[in-house]
Amino acid sequence: MSRQPSTAFYAGLLILFSLGLLALSLGGFLQPAESLVLRPLGAVQGWLSVRLDAIQDLLSTPTDVVSLRARVQELESENAQLQQEIIALREQVAEAEVLSALVQYARSQPDSSYLAAKVISRDVSPFLRSAWIQAGSDDGLGYGMPVVTNRGLVGRVVEVFATVSRIQLITDPQLAVSLRLQDSRADGVLEAQLNGELWITLIDQDAEVTEGEIALTSGLGGNFPVNIPVGQVTNVRRRDFEIFQQAVLQPSVELDDLDLVLVITNFRPLPFEAPGP
Repeated sequence: MSRQPSTAFYAGLLILFSLGLLALSLGGFLQPAESLVLRPLGAVQGWLSVRLDAIQDLLSTPTDVVSLRARVQELESENAQLQQEIIALREQVAEAEVLSALVQYARSQPDSSYLAAKVISRDVSPFLRSAWIQAGSDDGLGYGMPVVTNRGLVGRVVEVFATVSRIQLITDPQLAVSLRLQDSRADGVLEAQLNGELWITLIDQDAEVTEGEIALTSGLGGNFPVNIPVGQVTNVRRRDFEIFQQAVLQPSVELDDLDLVLVITNFRPLPFEAPGP
């Protein structure tokens, strides 16, 4: 019975085989075989690498989403703050433009003294057309003082408190203003209607009133200074059988869009009964 090859014999063969492969590799004889074996291994390694990267991204996504959401909220908050600042700056610019126009108007009327006041609210009753301003007796205001803008007459002060006052607007049916038409020189009285229209009444029938004429305060009655613009005639109503003619007036001032006004503080109207609070 023959003996089995010893372990040393197999080890020697393995060493010789390894040395032979090493010699062939160093000699460049195994490069085709190496390329043949390594190409599929490289493809498998690339496939595994892509899948591992995808798994890693998937595992890190929740953290990224939370971070992105926090950043989005931060940017939205900054955007809202910037929008508020832009709105505030626009309001300041608009107010500065109005104030500049009022200052120029006051300089063009050096005989009068003015106090600028901010309109803080308006009465909503259809039978009471008035507005409140942020100025009062502490600022030297008194009953009956005329209120204007650079465009014309607004009304007069009818209630005065320490820091606020109420203005009776020219659209109030209880207020009558004596007017003079600039071209025809006809006198009339401004009367506000409940529907909001402004009429000039008591115009002499012989006066040649035309559309487009400017109506100014006449000073008659002593309640307002003379030559304050009030509005422009838009329609003339004349009937031969009536004693007087009428005209419809478009006010010079946008009374629904008041922001800043001027109170003529050195004008002293004739005494009138101040309304109760």
